[in-house]
Amino acid sequence: MKTRKTVTVRTADELGRALGLSQADTAEMEFRSELTLALAEIIQAGRLTHAEIARLAGTSRTRVTGIANGNTHGVSIDVLIRVLAATGHRAEARVKKAAA
Repeated sequence: MKTRKTVTVRTADELGRALGLSQADTAEMEFRSELTLALAEIIQAGRLTHAEIARLAGTSRTRVTGIANGNTHGVSIDVLIRVLAATGHRAEARVKKAAA
């Protein structure tokens, strides 16, 4: 019988290490998470319907609804950025040195 060990993490880096992810995978997970949270807020507070956003972004209403609910499994970063643009927003690139 396997025993389960509870692990508490406070940052994306700690989560990546706990999951055994590479630094690159951890960075992608953190970026996707931040973008998804921002998009969900924008979509839920916006003046456009999910169908209107989908039409402008060239994707499906179901996908936009999933993003609004925080479900981006199987959704590429480029689709997330197109949905962001469809809401009248844009992403800004910020590059910083990773914590050692």
